[in-house]
Amino acid sequence: MVLDRRGLLTGFAALSVGRAGTEAVAQDAPHREPPSGPVPLPAGAAGAEVIPLWPGLPPGGGGPDPSDPFDQSREGVVTAVARPCLIALRPARPNGAAVVVAAGGGYRRIDVGHEGVPVAQWLTSLGITAFVLVYRLPGEGWGAAADAPFQDAQRALRLVRARAGRYGLDPARIGGMGFSAGGHLMGWASACFGKTVYEPVDEDDAVSARPDLSALIYPVITLKAPFDRTSSRRVLVGERPTPVATATYSVEPHVRDTTPPTFLTQAADDPVAVVDNCLLMFSALRAVDVPTEMHLFEKGGHGFNLGVPGSPAAAWPGLFATWARRRGFLRG
Repeated sequence: MVLDRRGLLTGFAALSVGRAGTEAVAQDAPHREPPSGPVPLPAGAAGAEVIPLWPGLPPGGGGPDPSDPFDQSREGVVTAVARPCLIALRPARPNGAAVVVAAGGGYRRIDVGHEGVPVAQWLTSLGITAFVLVYRLPGEGWGAAADAPFQDAQRALRLVRARAGRYGLDPARIGGMGFSAGGHLMGWASACFGKTVYEPVDEDDAVSARPDLSALIYPVITLKAPFDRTSSRRVLVGERPTPVATATYSVEPHVRDTTPPTFLTQAADDPVAVVDNCLLMFSALRAVDVPTEMHLFEKGGHGFNLGVPGSPAAAWPGLFATWARRRGFLRG
């Protein structure tokens, strides 16, 4: 199916936001009108609801022209995110659980068409309400710089929990799932949920940003040498990062006993986020007695999504579902 960024608009409500929340914009940021207008939905998301993350401009100012929500390729690759949002896919038979899904792309793009919508569709088949996160990219001129996607991840988890009643959700069963750089984002959100990265903008920020369960799929975890050859490291902390910056944006140093139960999976032959990422996270979680389950596959490379049918990595969705049921996250 050919995807046009201004296509697929018929039948979807316009996404409008007011001026509320513009207090969070830096005082020295140039004035711009808050974003408004329709949001293009990716293929496979027909009937989905689009939920703006922020009641006005995102915190810190800057970023792409807000007259367009984001740019989207034919393959569903998203860049130039001016209006971070959640794309909500609801199951036919919801069981009260929800998962915020963060696709990867090295913090240079978001592979919503490859890792976002297909995963959300699979989650809905389990009765889970899925929220695909379209988050800001640090290199697109945001005043918050590297913190921009982490602000969006925290806000997304709070927003889903705060509005649980509206979607028939159990506020104690709100999970996060991330792939590659999205795995880094959700790993950081799991370990650093208590860190203040933006000032509250409304009553939705009064609830916890802690996911009740986390699933990190071929994630980037560490930005430290010798495992620092990823696009995520270069975008977040630059070519010559300080030890403080590297530690700040790596996930494993922040793991505490309050980190939620975590499911990990990766291929041993991953050439991008080498398998040591999962091993480091698993060790950090075990050290503080956080329940964790890890599955490593001999082959699969990077970016296998739900797994090629018949391949070893295609087993992970079923393994995750079994683990989530055992933990009480999936019911019925």
